[in-house]
Amino acid sequence: MSPFRWDVLGVGFLLSLPLLALYLRGDLTVEEMTGRLPWCLVGGYVVVALLRFATQPRRTDALEHDAAHDLDAPAQEPTPTP
Repeated sequence: MSPFRWDVLGVGFLLSLPLLALYLRGDLTVEEMTGRLPWCLVGGYVVVALLRFATQPRRTDALEHDAAHDLDAPAQEPTPTP
């Protein structure tokens, strides 16, 4: 997953809003703010990765699926040959 995807950049921008507000208020200098902005991008990357992992459907192996299906199916008697 690229760190420059639109969803990662969007979440990183949302995480950087408090930094921008602190800069505009005068609590942070430009150097302090720009030093912390990459961490907002890293935080956005982590948040998006966790959300994508949490929303990904579970995968089952074909063998486990077939074995479970065979156990649930009723046993069939062999048909007699004439």
